[in-house]
Amino acid sequence: MERIDLAERPGWRDLAREQGFSFSEMHGEPYWDESSAYRFTLEEIETGIEDPATELHGMCREAVAKVLDSEELMTRLGIAPARMDLLRDSWQLGQPELYGRMDFAHDGQGPAKLLEYNADTPTSLYESAAFQWQWLEDQVAAGVLPEGADQFNGLHEALVARFGALFPPGTNLHFTAATDNAEDYATVEAMGYAAREAGLGAHYVDLGQVGVSAEGGFVDDEDRLMRVLFKLYPWEDLLQDEFAGHIAASGCLFLEPPWKAILSNKGILPVLWEMFEGHPNLLPAFFEADVAEALAGRGGPAAGAAARFERAETALRRGHVSKPIFSREGAGVIIREAGEIVEAAENGEYDAHPRIVQAYHPLPQFGGVRPVLGAWIVGEACVGLGLREDRSRITQDLSRFKPHYIED
Repeated sequence: MERIDLAERPGWRDLAREQGFSFSEMHGEPYWDESSAYRFTLEEIETGIEDPATELHGMCREAVAKVLDSEELMTRLGIAPARMDLLRDSWQLGQPELYGRMDFAHDGQGPAKLLEYNADTPTSLYESAAFQWQWLEDQVAAGVLPEGADQFNGLHEALVARFGALFPPGTNLHFTAATDNAEDYATVEAMGYAAREAGLGAHYVDLGQVGVSAEGGFVDDEDRLMRVLFKLYPWEDLLQDEFAGHIAASGCLFLEPPWKAILSNKGILPVLWEMFEGHPNLLPAFFEADVAEALAGRGGPAAGAAARFERAETALRRGHVSKPIFSREGAGVIIREAGEIVEAAENGEYDAHPRIVQAYHPLPQFGGVRPVLGAWIVGEACVGLGLREDRSRITQDLSRFKPHYIED
């Protein structure tokens, strides 16, 4: 794994505008940055990222089953009692999952460490699947990259295959997001494009235009009944909306399904550590309340938490990260080393939520920047990679997206 300086494509900004990649620059700062790229070997990709991410996803599904079988755990993950049956039923009915993105700290040497799993509303889909691939093809054609250079990027093809496996040809799907958010809109556009390529109907409706019919079904802005709805709107917010009371009887299949509210919750990290303690791709993680109990010598409310804490105490005292169970783009994250705060996110909109504590595994540094590796899951397998880098220890909303390539 190396960070390589490369010549930019002439006119790539014009190309981005032509293709609707309007957020290639945000707030006056570049978001897409192809002045350098990350080079991997095929072995690094297959054994360091692809295989571990696929395995971790299977472990995550086991953790979801454990949480849904425990009212105590669902409560700790912030699921209101009135919504617990909705989540349980969606899991028991086998409502299908579509995609997600695992974020890893990895330097190409030791095992990649899972930082968190955005399994509900991950963005950066368009730039990962499409613009990054076009960059590779253009740079190979220009001689900037060698013939035979490849990329870990089967994301679009996997989405097409997934849609085709889930729905018969001609099925009508709806897609919703906030139209005024360019990144969210690009994500659902990429989803809709994949659905159409799979032979399905794909209709867009703005999030604010979704309604409920007199019969209790969800309808779009033309009063068409929606039978399948992909929503780029977090479950933790939707479950608090009045709309949530209509979901069970609406006859509408949601993508992602309600049970993904468990998997996208950072409370899944201590559950994973409890179930798979010592796994090479996991970091010690605990509910913050359990850590306080253990430090006070009173054990923790979850069985075995105190013993697990004792085994991880040295690592946690060396450095740990405190995260709200609900947050996006680094909001609310606090990093401590030897008990002292070394970095804290300025965005505190999620600070009222319960928190988890995770052992600190510093991101590697390449030329003063720190990359996070985003491993894309479609269905139950890892199918692609997207990288974001930041000078901060906390990858936030103004991080830069970097392309990658494979060369042996």
